[in-house]
Order: sequence, then C-alpha cells, then structure tokens
Amino acid sequence: MNLPHLFSKYQLGAIELKNRFLMAPMTRSRATEPGEIPNALMAEYYAQRASAGIIVTEAAQVSLQGTGFAKTPGIYTDEQIEGWKLTTQAVHQAGSAIFIQLWHVGRVGSAKVNGLQPIAPSAITAQNTNVYIFDGAPNGDATFVPADEPKAMTQSDIDQTIAEFVQGAKNAMAAGFDGVEIHAANGYLIDQFLRTNSNQRTDEYGGSKENRIRFLIETTTAVVKAIGKEKTGVRLSPTVLFKGLSDPEILETIALAVVQLNALDIAYIHLCEADWDNAPQIPMDYRIQLRKDFNNTIIATGKKTPEEGEQLLAEQLVDLIGFGRNFLTNPDYPQRLLLDAPINPISDTHTLFGGGGSRGYTDYPFWEQPA
Repeated sequence: MNLPHLFSKYQLGAIELKNRFLMAPMTRSRATEPGEIPNALMAEYYAQRASAGIIVTEAAQVSLQGTGFAKTPGIYTDEQIEGWKLTTQAVHQAGSAIFIQLWHVGRVGSAKVNGLQPIAPSAITAQNTNVYIFDGAPNGDATFVPADEPKAMTQSDIDQTIAEFVQGAKNAMAAGFDGVEIHAANGYLIDQFLRTNSNQRTDEYGGSKENRIRFLIETTTAVVKAIGKEKTGVRLSPTVLFKGLSDPEILETIALAVVQLNALDIAYIHLCEADWDNAPQIPMDYRIQLRKDFNNTIIATGKKTPEEGEQLLAEQLVDLIGFGRNFLTNPDYPQRLLLDAPINPISDTHTLFGGGGSRGYTDYPFWEQPA
C-alpha cells in the first residue's frame, strides 16, 4: 500500500509528528466513578496507540454541568488532573504527542447522569437524542435515557461556561497535555450556538451568523489567552446532522467562524465529517475555500480510508488525517497499513462504551508478522 504522505513527518507548531496519522477522539466510558477520574487502564489504552503521530483524547467535560454520559472523564478536579497525568506520561514515553478534547454537552444531557438540568442556548429539547447511564444491567451494557429539556443560558451561565473551558485548558497543561481541542462539533454546546434550530436567542449570541459564532470565538479567544494559540485547536462538524441539528446555514456559519479562528492564529481546525452511509460530503469548493481562509493545520476525520486520506494530503487540502474505529481495534494501525497486514474487526459491540473493563479495550492484539 503506497501511502507516502500519511507516513511523512509533519510539524504541528513546535511539535514534530512522526507521521500524519491522528488518532481521533472516541468516547469509551472507562473513567472511574465516582468522580469521573481517568485511570491506569485508560493510560494503557492510549499508550498502546502511540504509533499515531498525535492523539486527541476522548472528550473530557469541563464541569459537572457539562457532563452528558456516564463514566466519561472530566478535567475540572484535582483528582482528574492527577488521573490524566498517567495518560500523558505514558503516551509521551511511547513517543507520541497528545491533546485533550474539552467538552460541554449543553442540552445533550439528563439529570439521571449528573443530577442537573441541562443548559443550552435556548430551551429546546434535543429530539430523538439519548444519553446513557450504567444502572447494573446484567451484561454491563449502558442504559439509554432521553435528553432532558434544557434551561436557556443566561449571560451569567455563558460567562461561567467560558471560564470553565479556560480552567479546563489550564488543568490540561497541569496534567501534561501538549494542547487542547475545543469541542465545537457533533451537536454539543458550542455547536448548539452555531445552529439556527437550536439557537433561537434574540440577544448578541443569536440571530445572525455573526452572533451565533460569538460564543465559539469568545471561548477560543479566552483559551488562547490562557494557554497560547499554538496549543489550541477547534473541532467543527459542517456536515453532521444528528441530534436534531440539520441547519441549512451551517456551512456558511462555520466558514465565517473559520475566518475568525484564523485571525486568532490557532494551531488547527479539525473537521469532523459525517461518517454514515450516504452521508453528505464536504463540497470540494468548500474545502478549497477553507484552505484559503485558514493558514495553519487542517485535520480531516470521518471514516476516511487511507486512500481517501492520501488523496486529500496530496492535494494539500488537509494536513493530517484522523482515524477512529481502526485505531480502536488496532493499536498499531499505521504499522498494519505499512505492512499491508489484516485489520482486527470489532469483536464485541457491548464493550464499546464501558461494560467490559479491559475487554474490548486494551486486549486487541498487535500484529505479529509471520516468520
């Protein structure tokens, strides 16, 4: 398999990456409860996958209010900081860089998870959207419950949430991360501000595109000020439609946000692209315009094949390619591609989100080349 661009080195700010593979963030729900504390099992999981040039961790909530799913790790307590140090030290020792994804779920939450009513740009419930808890099911599976009706955020709520993202970024630095990725994708809080069908505010955070990107830009600006532009990335999802967020204006809105993110000179934007069958694709002219509008690293993820990733790199439309599912089951995924080795399938879907401890998590085998 000829993939010269994927296997080339790349400079992300001051970090030299050994290849252009990014391990994409994937929620796995292995944090220790109570406290949503990262643990040694998680450190082993990420260190196993350090053949990626850079890892972006699963999303980590910046506050209890921002929690939407059970057993997902946080980055807002001292215990969580100490827990994450196990992961950063293990990944650095194994030779990879690692960013943490900062997360607030907004309206995608339930009091059954954290005891709190969700908050959102507007008091509009996310339709056909579930979150999960672990309530002792015999097979260890998660139990899905519908998202609650959220409370519309006040200015005080907005200010508090921005402060939580900033503190989360500072905590990430204390935990040893190389940088942070602000999660503004996939229907969570910041994405909810971007879209007309979840943001029906009439103040300076709603209405026009310029107003709807304000929360994203204010949050990113504050994080940049706290930890530095070279350590800050943003994840966006221009074609993702689930969680009731199909918005005809989203491509234009994100394009406007990218111009302002470029002015902040952040390290990267991460395009989380739709990955289901017959999903909408990012138009080629849109990719070309993003390349013109954003000067630094562009990352593309979303069920890309290596060949698709290689083509995007060859055309210089993106700089890194993220892989998720194949890293989940193949800790040595780049090496397998290099050797044209077989790919491990998912052995048990019950272990994708919690439920299995190390099973279906750290027990997927590395490739052993036949004698």
